[in-house]
Amino acid sequence: MKKLLLLFLLSGIALYAQPGKSRKRNLTIQEATYGQYQAFAPQSLVSPLWRPGAQSLTHLDETYSNLVELKGQYQWKKSVLLSKDEIASALKEKFPSDEFMLRIFPYAYTWKDDNTILFDVSGKNNAYKVLFDVEQKKITKAFALNPEGTQQDLSPNGNSVAWLNENNIVITTLSGKNINVTNDTDKGIVNGSDYVHRQEFGINKGMWWSPDSNKLLYYRKDETMVADYPLVQWAERIAQAKDVKYPMAGMKSEEVTLVVYDVASGNKTTLKTEGPKEQFLTTVTWSPDGKNIFVGVLNREQNHLKLNKYDAESGNFIKTLFEEKAATYVEPLHNLTFVPGNNNQFLYRTEKDGYEQLYLYNTDGELLKKLCYKDVVVINLFDFDEKAKDIFYLGTANNGLERQLYKVNLKSGKTTQVTTGAGTHSVLVSQDGDWALDSFSNVSTPNDVSIINLKNNKTTTLFKAADPYAGVIDLPKMELVTVTAADGKTPLNGRLIYPAGFDAAKKYPVMLYVYGGPHAQLVSNDWLGGASLFDYYMAQQGYVVFTLDNRGSDARGRDFEHVIHRQLGQNEMADQMKGIEFLKSKPFVNQDKIGVYGWSFGGFMTTSLMLNHADIFKVGVAGGPVCDWKYYEVMYGERYMDMPQENPEGYDKTNVVNKAGQLQGRLLMIHGAQDNVVVQQHSMEFIQACIEAGKQVDYFLYPTHEHNVRGKDRFHLNEKIADYFDTHLKK
Repeated sequence: MKKLLLLFLLSGIALYAQPGKSRKRNLTIQEATYGQYQAFAPQSLVSPLWRPGAQSLTHLDETYSNLVELKGQYQWKKSVLLSKDEIASALKEKFPSDEFMLRIFPYAYTWKDDNTILFDVSGKNNAYKVLFDVEQKKITKAFALNPEGTQQDLSPNGNSVAWLNENNIVITTLSGKNINVTNDTDKGIVNGSDYVHRQEFGINKGMWWSPDSNKLLYYRKDETMVADYPLVQWAERIAQAKDVKYPMAGMKSEEVTLVVYDVASGNKTTLKTEGPKEQFLTTVTWSPDGKNIFVGVLNREQNHLKLNKYDAESGNFIKTLFEEKAATYVEPLHNLTFVPGNNNQFLYRTEKDGYEQLYLYNTDGELLKKLCYKDVVVINLFDFDEKAKDIFYLGTANNGLERQLYKVNLKSGKTTQVTTGAGTHSVLVSQDGDWALDSFSNVSTPNDVSIINLKNNKTTTLFKAADPYAGVIDLPKMELVTVTAADGKTPLNGRLIYPAGFDAAKKYPVMLYVYGGPHAQLVSNDWLGGASLFDYYMAQQGYVVFTLDNRGSDARGRDFEHVIHRQLGQNEMADQMKGIEFLKSKPFVNQDKIGVYGWSFGGFMTTSLMLNHADIFKVGVAGGPVCDWKYYEVMYGERYMDMPQENPEGYDKTNVVNKAGQLQGRLLMIHGAQDNVVVQQHSMEFIQACIEAGKQVDYFLYPTHEHNVRGKDRFHLNEKIADYFDTHLKK
């Protein structure tokens, strides 16, 4: 289940107060929905990137109109490097027959080399991928592409772009020639898409250029045998069904292969990834010399991984470098990282020894060095230093609450923690490993932005962001707490937000906000404690708002997560109930007015808590909830639950549909009618079970939304949730 990061750019909100007076107020529902991303976002740098070879940092200015550069190494003076008007002028000269409207500088620019940035831009007639020389202020290369094309990938030499035209791959050359790499008319054959294995296993690309740009490796997904699932489209005069391929747990899954396309000859070679047709192909990596391809071959049971080496020319299997097996599951999430200047050594990330950490291997499969450090989980891997002796990474600290920058020496294996401030460091390391941009926050620090000299660890502060709520919003008090898990030993991270105008002599209702599933962390030592402004809004309405990251959630290592295997929701609920015990120990908590809200896995947890602990939870709001795991997809569902036919007891135990008769409190279930992740069948089955059990349940459908409610409709969603708690719990 993917946790989606939504960036909403909304118009700012002007706030006025009488001179000399401080008039704080509560959040509006609109501000509570998107305010932390716009009106109340702490000052930060926009689209910062290190410029290769220049010892300088670039970012967009506050108007989003100019690319500015910070240089100097000590004072870091700012100057305008390139403006959107200069780009617009160059585009008009290069493509006089098209029209461009650049409202802002291309937000998603990247540095291709020392002087060249790469960005996408749309004209009236075409979409363009552009290489732009920032010194000469001119376009050096540009590709006119079909505006409907997706997932564009520029070749390393900058002379070709591979892109998707629906389910087929097209290569566009500098001369404007289009080469049809694939020509599958059956839409059940999908080429080059990153939507393979439903984007589990860290998959975010569907095609990879060879280092010399002569070959293109791509996924070929055959899902013709996968069941069609209908999503009803309500906008038509007669509603129509849009079919999507949805491989449910225990049913037929897709069959995937990897194909190498030779640009010069047009020949295609399929890698001989022999084995069951429904296995998963992950960790796809070219060797630096382009001669070999490395693939993680994972069985459908997801408990046995082989890292295999293949010949790129013939597609022949060469050898298995190593294998990983587990009694629970193996979850590869990252491609290999080759050591610069060395075709034979790479870094591999795995949690096989307890925490996702780094291991140095050679291409014969020999483990050269464990680069592990304490209980740190590697979050982001950065660049090597100039001589490839050290590599930098962002990792966890303080039981997952914090993020720190670390460097590790490949030869000695010694790890050094670079940053030390207690909190969350968001870091960008320069390509030569000399500098790091550090954006730091914790529960009392909105955003301190500085540049670290990684050679001597000296820091230059660029700015310290002011509290965006000061004098404007009466933000309730928040504190991070620790609760012992149901196993009696594991510390869990919790967040407690007190009601506005807190009076210890009063008793307040509680809203428990829950997710609880893997690959998600809700509590952190950063600004707002990891909470959304909606949590603070509910506290302003008079609720104690509490969140606990139970066992099974992210950033705490293998054993912390794997307790969920074959019994989703069980240990998670046990830990959440320890959180309820913690709340009940507080004299200001009204034990008769406890509610719970969550979405997706959190919707499953909400429904599970409402049914299994009906005497505790009086109100629940479950959004996009999994109700019966046999209706969920193969890749995620079978990893944690195995197949229904292999684990019938587990599926029965976690099935909330069968427990509908236990419902006592008021439950609002919300679903998107176009949800292709947790299909609506989940909630409909639960509603039918409630009807048959004579249980009243509330239901609301968003006809046009998928797994989440986005855009302006999210105002409606949050208002509905708040109103439901106010109506059935607060009063």
